Amino acid sequence: MTWKFLILCTGQRLLIVIAWSCKSVTSAGMKVLLAGLVLTLVVGAQAQWYRFPGEAARGAKDMWRAYGDMKDANWKNSDKYFHARGNYDAARRGPGGRWAAGVISDAREMFQGSSGRGHEDSAADQVANHWGRNGGDPNRYRPKGLPKKY
Repeated sequence: MTWKFLILCTGQRLLIVIAWSCKSVTSAGMKVLLAGLVLTLVVGAQAQWYRFPGEAARGAKDMWRAYGDMKDANWKNSDKYFHARGNYDAARRGPGGRWAAGVISDAREMFQGSSGRGHEDSAADQVANHWGRNGGDPNRYRPKGLPKKY
């Protein structure tokens, strides 16, 4: 008996299928079985995997735009608003944008947390990040007097 391994990646899951061939299973039969399995998995994954990279790129751009707006506004106590807004905009792009927002936010807080900025402030930033990424209205963190263009 010869073992054959087929590894399929569907969305965020990794599926390992073990198939074997013996004298009673023909090569053509194995191909049909595997083709049917692949088709089922692709349909089950809703065939949207190809959108993920574009969503991630657009989500990263949303995060960058929020960062640029925060620097441009230079408004006291506005950082939580821009954290929430960047994550909110990115997550609305889809799973790829949500992923990009999480990676960028976590990396930023890890870097700034090690720079002596303060654990409490970093934790508060992460709360705002999660709020926006989970679809919460960023205006919850909007400081009074911040110009409407932001």
